[in-house]
Amino acid sequence: MNNIFVYCEITEEGTIADVSLELISKGRKLADILKVNLEAVVITDKIENIESQLYPYGVDVINLATGKGFFPYTTLPHFSIVVKLFEEKKPEIALFGATSVGRDLAPRVASRLRCGLTADCTALEIGEHSENRTGKEYKDLLYQIRPAFGGNIIATIVNPETRPQMATVREGVMKKEVYCHDHQGTINQLKIDDYVSEDDFVLKIVKREIEQQKINIKGAGIIVSGGYGMGSKENFEMLFELADKIGGDVGATRAAVDAGFAENERQVGQTGVTVRPKLYIACGISGAVQHRAGMDESAKIISINTDPNAPINAIADYTIIGDVKDVVPKMIRAFGNYKV
Repeated sequence: MNNIFVYCEITEEGTIADVSLELISKGRKLADILKVNLEAVVITDKIENIESQLYPYGVDVINLATGKGFFPYTTLPHFSIVVKLFEEKKPEIALFGATSVGRDLAPRVASRLRCGLTADCTALEIGEHSENRTGKEYKDLLYQIRPAFGGNIIATIVNPETRPQMATVREGVMKKEVYCHDHQGTINQLKIDDYVSEDDFVLKIVKREIEQQKINIKGAGIIVSGGYGMGSKENFEMLFELADKIGGDVGATRAAVDAGFAENERQVGQTGVTVRPKLYIACGISGAVQHRAGMDESAKIISINTDPNAPINAIADYTIIGDVKDVVPKMIRAFGNYKV
């Protein structure tokens, strides 16, 4: 059994991106089940304290490529390094973030290696598979789980024959967890000339302009989220007032965003952001699979809905049956100036 590899993205601050640490945390659990090593792939111009960033999360080997032209990300050099490294080490499983970088790189790698790729997974597990047509049995396969058919079903996809088994996973879906503060690994410093050529650097980045993200609800401990059932953008203002009272932030469903009730950056769900707050208050949200995929890991969920049979109620810890336009103002008055 060969090892599990995680491609690590680098932030503007020169640190490992959260999505990569989330994948490493999940990769460590999968590696323990399969009794293999967990390896990270880091490609950048320079990075400091790489060991302290990765070892505590359970990385056994850091495949490190450093050199001019590796950061910011461009496709060709990263593609060449990852493909040649995978051809050399033949990983069992390879994980990428479902970010702009991962969505650019992973399909190219899968195409070159002629293996499968499942995009936007929401869960990864190890299991068995029986091929009905041939009767062949497969053990220790990666279950690549994701919403399909517009989010109406949850599909479990397996890759029984080709390797590596590849998947991309959206940020926030997996939980970032320290494995062991004293865990130690090794660094495999890649010899750059063996992996890239001058042709890989034909594209030059002349100028970059970076705008700071104004809205970021991923780290909020409390989220008051509204759906199309809020009725209007004006009614959404109640959610901002409630969120302010309890020290939270405001989220929205895709239907609410499409209706112009809230900004796109506040969208929670399969096509938005994935959140794990301590408290999630769902106001006027029916609870479609697409939305639940982005918030069902919340510690506590309160649903406010006129429909007692709404799907969101099935995962809610507390359900308030009533009109949000009546319930939310009462909550605002009840909290007064109390801050969480």
